[in-house]
Amino acid sequence: MKPDDYRDVLSILAGPGPDICTTRPVVMGTHGMVASGHYLASRIGLHILEEGGNAVDAGVATGFALAVLEPYIYGIGGEVPILVYLADEKRVVSLSGQGPAPRNATIERFRREGIDDIPGDGLLATAVPDAVSTWIFALSRFGTMRLAQVLDPVIELAEKGFPMYDRLRSALEVSSGHFLETWPSSAKAYLPGGCVPDVGEIYVQTDLGRMFARLAKAEHRERRRGRCEALQAAHDVFYKGEIAERILDFVRNNRFPDSTGKRNGGLLVKEDLADYATRVEDPVSADYRGYEVCKCGPWSQGPVFLQQLRILEGYDLAALGHNSPEYIHLLIETAKLAFADREEYYGDPDFGDVPLGRLLSREYAEARRKLIDPERASLELRPGDAPSYVPRERTGGLPIHRGDTTHLDTADRWGNLMSATPSGGWFRSSPVIEGLGFPLGTRLQMFTLDPGHPNSLRPGKRPRTTLTPSLALRGGRPFMAFGTPGADQQDQWSLQFFLNCVDFGMNMQVAVDAPTFHSTHFPSSFHPHGASPGAMHVESRIPQETVSALEGKGHTVRIDKEWSHGRVSGIRFDADRGVMHGVVTARLETGYAMGW
Repeated sequence: MKPDDYRDVLSILAGPGPDICTTRPVVMGTHGMVASGHYLASRIGLHILEEGGNAVDAGVATGFALAVLEPYIYGIGGEVPILVYLADEKRVVSLSGQGPAPRNATIERFRREGIDDIPGDGLLATAVPDAVSTWIFALSRFGTMRLAQVLDPVIELAEKGFPMYDRLRSALEVSSGHFLETWPSSAKAYLPGGCVPDVGEIYVQTDLGRMFARLAKAEHRERRRGRCEALQAAHDVFYKGEIAERILDFVRNNRFPDSTGKRNGGLLVKEDLADYATRVEDPVSADYRGYEVCKCGPWSQGPVFLQQLRILEGYDLAALGHNSPEYIHLLIETAKLAFADREEYYGDPDFGDVPLGRLLSREYAEARRKLIDPERASLELRPGDAPSYVPRERTGGLPIHRGDTTHLDTADRWGNLMSATPSGGWFRSSPVIEGLGFPLGTRLQMFTLDPGHPNSLRPGKRPRTTLTPSLALRGGRPFMAFGTPGADQQDQWSLQFFLNCVDFGMNMQVAVDAPTFHSTHFPSSFHPHGASPGAMHVESRIPQETVSALEGKGHTVRIDKEWSHGRVSGIRFDADRGVMHGVVTARLETGYAMGW
């Protein structure tokens, strides 16, 4: 079948798929929809929609709730890039949800300390914490509710607790020894009585709940000044008031061991917090078979998704066959080319020119397409106008980034969509701030200390994050919000989901549960930035004969567990019928879509 055969929205929403095991229905509704990494967070978001809130109100509530429910992969001291489709304005906006490097974070400072690579743990790698600012900013600019309304169920969740679940318990078990021996504030926050709770026990995070209550109280005190002014007051408590003072006191007066082998404190100062504010940007976009796909800018890895689409639009993917050796080979080779450009060109565009016009042009894609040998895997990184090279394989260091990050999508009856990828501040990478119940993030590890690189460390600069929400339009109307956790793999797994829907006409749940694959040929964004030249990973549900065929093309194929790649979620909006369709993959079990 040709790609044009899949362009009818209704056939995509209800279309067939291959024989893929899935036990969940596509959730449908007409009033609102939430899909997130934990079912209790999705329920809180749905409650906000039921109370009359819009997609942004629901997304903010869901985002705060995930910081309570999934502290092993996302904490409120982290960051959250967001894309929003605004129905009234008929446009997509990007929220720059990535905090910058502190003003004292310079290459020279690290060099003087004998540090060649920014650590992936501890306080030294802390960027300005972003998530609170971005959630409050989103609520102020694009939501309708007060902060107290969206925080009330979150505060109850933190202070009264929720049942411990398997994955959180396993993460606590892995980290408990480190907490007890090295990070006593983390042990106090996460290990009641010094022990890991059993599955089903009620798990409480009192300090975090009280911190959220301080934000709500600050808003309440200023409510007579107007909604936006009251929300700004809550923001200021975190970035200028008592919470900021606690953060800075902790950073100044503590030094913890990290992957440098030394004990280090953080670089944050008062002005870093006081001067920080989230801002709105235009998204980066590309059209693909009648769809406009929007991503955050090159301070994220988002344009990688678009570069892959540009290359792939030159092929009849359906004719290759879903997850055939030819299809998988093509997508892996395409990813290698796009990620080579990420390594060479991407960085905060406020600090240098990123040639996105050229990288996303069809002329450039045509030239890149010619580099793909359908019979042979490439073994070099081949950025556009720079020399090719074999990436250096590096080992060692704690794999603290594995399994990090979460994702959420929301939609409302008016046609607003939100896609957000919260991450950072996960509990294994940095100690909890005494009395606040959350750790800071370690996103500075994304920077290079090479001063000539677009992603080199500079004060006030955003590190090139892996976080990459997605939002698609069709005919200028809202179509789909989607995304996944998964570090460098995010724009590989979410791409496959999108192609499953658009090029293969799959039912959404089939599309999200289909077995996936990804390349690790390029350097990781995370410390210690290891690469695996020529390597790719497949879920074990992909047949052995397919694996053998890929190995015959020169790929080094590593087989992962059968349901182990990410947690893609998505919401579709049928603009003609006003029907929303929500899915979350069955992987990792806790994510669910809810709507009505």
